[in-house]
Amino acid sequence: MNQPVRRNPVASFFIGLWDVMNFTRRLILNLVFFGLLLLVLVMFVVAAGKSAGSNRGLQDRTTLVIAPEGKLVEQYTADPLSRALAKAVGDNAAEEIQLRDLVRGIDAARQDKNIERVVLQLDKLQPSGFASMREVAAALQELRGSGKQIVAYSDGMSQWQYLLAAQANEVYLDPMGGLVLEGLGRYRQYFRAGLQDKLGVDVHLFKVGEYKSAAEPYVLDAASPQAKEADLFWMNDVWQRYLADVAKARKLDAAQLAAGIDTLPEGVAAAGGDLAKFALQQKLVDGLKTREEVEDLLADRGVADEDADGGFRNITLGDYLTQLDLRRSPVDSRPQVAVVVAAGEIAGGDLPAGRVGGESTSALLREAREDKDVKAVVLRVDSPGGEVFASEQIRREVVALKAAGKPVVVSMGDLAASGGYWISMNADKIYADPSTITGSIGIFGMIPNLARSLDKIGVHTDGVGTTRFAGAFDITRPMDPAVGQVIQSVINKGYADFTGKVADARNKPVEAVDEVARGRVWSGAQAKERGLVDDFGGLRVALTDAAARAKLGSLDKVRVRYIEKPATPLAQFISGFAGTRAGAWMLGESGMARMMLARSMPELDTQLRFVENAARDPRGSAPVKALAYCFCGF
Repeated sequence: MNQPVRRNPVASFFIGLWDVMNFTRRLILNLVFFGLLLLVLVMFVVAAGKSAGSNRGLQDRTTLVIAPEGKLVEQYTADPLSRALAKAVGDNAAEEIQLRDLVRGIDAARQDKNIERVVLQLDKLQPSGFASMREVAAALQELRGSGKQIVAYSDGMSQWQYLLAAQANEVYLDPMGGLVLEGLGRYRQYFRAGLQDKLGVDVHLFKVGEYKSAAEPYVLDAASPQAKEADLFWMNDVWQRYLADVAKARKLDAAQLAAGIDTLPEGVAAAGGDLAKFALQQKLVDGLKTREEVEDLLADRGVADEDADGGFRNITLGDYLTQLDLRRSPVDSRPQVAVVVAAGEIAGGDLPAGRVGGESTSALLREAREDKDVKAVVLRVDSPGGEVFASEQIRREVVALKAAGKPVVVSMGDLAASGGYWISMNADKIYADPSTITGSIGIFGMIPNLARSLDKIGVHTDGVGTTRFAGAFDITRPMDPAVGQVIQSVINKGYADFTGKVADARNKPVEAVDEVARGRVWSGAQAKERGLVDDFGGLRVALTDAAARAKLGSLDKVRVRYIEKPATPLAQFISGFAGTRAGAWMLGESGMARMMLARSMPELDTQLRFVENAARDPRGSAPVKALAYCFCGF
C-alpha cells in the first residue's frame, strides 16, 4: 500500500496560496465579463428606447433652450471617452461645446416650423474669442430676422456672454445679478527676476522682429514698449467693433456705451451699488426678473407643460441636435467639401484628435487629397502656432492639395497667428472675421541655462570634448557666445524662410512682407488692410467659396464632411453608453467613471509646459528648435 506523499509545510502553504489566487482571478474575470455583458444589454435597450423617442419628432410650438456649458471650441480637445466620463461624474470644468454644433442648431431652428422661439441661458458658456462669438451672433441675427423670438435670461453675465444675449428681442437679468462692460485687457506674468535673480536660471532668447513678444516674460520684468504698442493697436480695433455690435443689436449709441464705462464709478454709485439696476439704466437689459418669472412668461407665451423643465414645452440644444442627426439620410452621394480643423498649439508627431500634429493633421489633409469624393477643402484654423517644422509639414500638404486640383480655402477662427498663419498662407483664399487675431509673422528660439542654478547648490559641470563645440549646447555649462551666434543664425534663417514663403504665397515682395511682419499681431480687419487676409467671413462663407471654386454649385448641393481622427471602438462604445440615461446613472453613481477618467483624461497643456517642451528636442537632432508661436489672445 502506497503511503501518501507528505509535502513540505512551506510548499503546501504556497501551493494553497496559489490555488486561492487562481480561483480569485477566475472569479474576478467572470464577474467583469458578465458585468460588461450586462452593460452592453442595458446600453442597447436604453439606446433603442431613446432613439424611438427621438424619432417621434418635435411637437409644434416648442421652445428651443440653448444653455451651453463649458468652453466654446472649434474641435473637442478631449477624446469621446474622456468627455463622456467627465460628463458622467459632473465635471463641468471639462465640458466643451463645438462652435459648429451651436451654429448648426441655431440655423436649423430658424427653418424649423415646430420651433416657436429660442431661449438663451448663457451663464455657463465660456467664450474663447470674439471671432467665434461674432459667428454665433450672426446666426442669432438671422434667426431673429426670420421673425422668431429670442429671449435671453441670466443670473449674471460677462461682457463676452452679453454679445450673444444682446441679439435677443428681450434680455432679462436677475434682480440680484450683474452685468458690466469693462473693456479688453491683456496682462501676463513676467518671470525674469524669479528665474534669473532668485533661481539663477539664465534664459537666452534668440528672435527676429521687435514685436515678437511671446517669450518676453522669461527675459523681462515687464512688457516691452513694442509689445504694448502692438497689443493696444489691435485690441482697440476689436473693442470698438464689440461696442458697435452691441449698439446695433440694442439700438443704442456706441459712444454712449463707451461713456458709461468711463463713468462707471459714478453710475454704479447713483444706482445705489446695484449692478442689475445699473445695467437696466444703461438699457443693456429690458427688465429685471427672477428665473421663475421668466419661466412663467415663457409658459404664458408658449405651451404650458407641468411635466417639462421650466413648466413650458421645450427641447434642449443637445436633444435637438440629436434629432437633427437622426433626420440625416445615411446615404449621401453628393460631392463633398471636406473640413479639416487645426485648433490648438502646433507640435510635431502624431497627436490625438483635438490637437494639431505635424504628422496627424498632415494625414487628415492627405486623406482629403486622396479621396476622390472630396472636391475641395476648407482648413479651419484656430491656432497660436508652435513648432516651425510641424507647421511646414502641414503647409506642404495644403500645397499638395492645390497641385492635385482641389481648391483649398482657409477659414480663420479666433486666432490664426504665427504658425497658425504659416499653415494658412498658401490657400487659394483666406477668410477671417474682422476680430480674428492673426499675423505674428516671426521666429524665436529660447534656451535656459542652469549653470548658475547648479552653482548655488555646489554642483559644477566639467569634462573634455574632441572639438570646440562638443557639448557646447549642454544647458548645465555656461553658454559660449559663439554658440549664441550659431543659434541666432538658425533663427535668422527661419525668419527668412517664413517671410519668403509668405511673399511667394501672397504674391508680394519680401520687403513688403517684412514691413507687416517682424512678429507684429493684427486684428482680422487690420490684416486685410495689409494684404495678409483676402476677405471677411465665417465658416459658412468659406464653404460656399470652396464649393464654387470646385464648380459644385450652391452649398446645399454638396455634402460638408469633417475629416477627423476617428475614436477607437472602445471610446465609441463607452461614450455611446454614457450618453444613455442608464449609462449616465450607472457611471455617475459608481466610482467607475472617476477611476477611468483619471486614467484617460489628457494632461492639460500650459504656456510654461509648451515652452519647456519646445526648448528641447527629444530626437536630439537639433541644438535649438525654431518656434513660430504667439501668446496672443485673451
